Amino acid sequence: MILELAIMFLFPAAMVLAGAMDIFTMTIPNRIALGLVAGFVALVPFAGFGWEVIALHVATGAAMLVLGIGAFAAGWVGGGDAKLFAAASLWMGPEYIYQFSLVTALCGGVLTLVLLGLRMLPLPDMLSKRSWIARLHDAGRGAPYCTALAAAGLIVYPDTSWVQGLV
Repeated sequence: MILELAIMFLFPAAMVLAGAMDIFTMTIPNRIALGLVAGFVALVPFAGFGWEVIALHVATGAAMLVLGIGAFAAGWVGGGDAKLFAAASLWMGPEYIYQFSLVTALCGGVLTLVLLGLRMLPLPDMLSKRSWIARLHDAGRGAPYCTALAAAGLIVYPDTSWVQGLV
């Protein structure tokens, strides 16, 4: 029962935490990505995956880390975004990486358009006193892309073998 609850809620909880941290601080602590990796290692033996599937999940996470590092080096995403994408991809595996990537891109596009639209409007004084709102409104800042990663993770995770193996 506890293992099933951990499988059901660890990934979503970590993604919600990461998304919220990015909105409020524009940083994603390394411990969230590391927690996802540790959670994968701890729970994958109980998920009913064979060694081949586990190896493919690890390869997917590693490949996405390389892509994330490249995106970070190009200045397209932050380092925390790259690490969280890789850690989440470890959970998605090859079966869901395309769906996860596509939904992440769509959520990121919507987030960016919303932020660009809001940044064109003047920020009311009472909101400008909230540092996190002022930071989000600042046209010189990027978008909290981890929020898009978190949303995509929450959308795709229920379809994965992790959850479907429980129902």
